Amino acid sequence: MKHWVSEWHLKNIILVTLIGIITGLIFWIMDPIYTAVTAVLTPLGLAPFAGSILLGFWTMAGPLALLVVRIPGSGLLAELLGSVVEMLLGGIWGASTLISGLIQGVSSELGFAVTGYKNYGWLSVTLTSITTTVITFGYQLIRQDYAGFSAGLIVALFLVGLVSVFLFSGVLSLLIARMLERAHLLEK
Repeated sequence: MKHWVSEWHLKNIILVTLIGIITGLIFWIMDPIYTAVTAVLTPLGLAPFAGSILLGFWTMAGPLALLVVRIPGSGLLAELLGSVVEMLLGGIWGASTLISGLIQGVSSELGFAVTGYKNYGWLSVTLTSITTTVITFGYQLIRQDYAGFSAGLIVALFLVGLVSVFLFSGVLSLLIARMLERAHLLEK
């Protein structure tokens, strides 16, 4: 534990804070997009897919922070800060955004924890996409009462969410982290 705490230098705290603020703005921008996508899908009877399609945007703070800062806990902190920013800007889910941020932060940490926080490539991105989708979907299953849906619809919602999380939270975060490394803005 002492080693983990000693890794938190001011530059790491500032970087995680910036990631949290920037992704919080993205989360907030996604709120009206979510509303618009829901409005388009509702007449088709597909409204629940709006959240699954866009899920990857709301879960990107954790993996991005972990890929950039590479310190256990940075993903949780970035997701929480992002959810605070979204909530304070008037996000559509209000204070419940903090619960989502906590759940998404913990689930993103789990993907990297499986490798002992030693892999910051495709393996961790894939693992964190799986853990984030499973845990976040489990929360949505309860919170949004997906239990009333048919098994086929539940599976489809999960798979769409998994693809969204992998593409936006996983692949996009990895590409951003690698671009920052190539620009020599990050230490290896």
